[in-house]
Amino acid sequence: MLPTENRLRRREDFATAVRRGRRAGRPLLVVHLRSGSPDPHAPGESAPQTCAGFVVSKAVGGAVVRNRVKRRLRHLIRDRLAELPPGSLVVVRALPGAGDADHAQLARDLDAALQRLLGGGAR
Repeated sequence: MLPTENRLRRREDFATAVRRGRRAGRPLLVVHLRSGSPDPHAPGESAPQTCAGFVVSKAVGGAVVRNRVKRRLRHLIRDRLAELPPGSLVVVRALPGAGDADHAQLARDLDAALQRLLGGGAR
């Protein structure tokens, strides 16, 4: 499970990551990353948290399929939060094929997208 402090919940945060961040598309998902943008709403001078949010539309499948995809993506991103710069905002948008994909396929696409966004991969 993804810890509460690492979840994107506000519409403005999703919009910031999608509109002002970089994007990497893969066959099963699209990842938007806004690097190192500290949360202006965070109290105090603590280190900014890396936050992740997920968009899984009805095109992916019914409610059961969408929730399964979200659970898998939350689990995958939890293990990869340490690789991201502090204060980053990440939005993972599942594409229609994600509903039929297994855990390993989602992991490969997520890793490839994050590697590209973090400067490790070519276009």
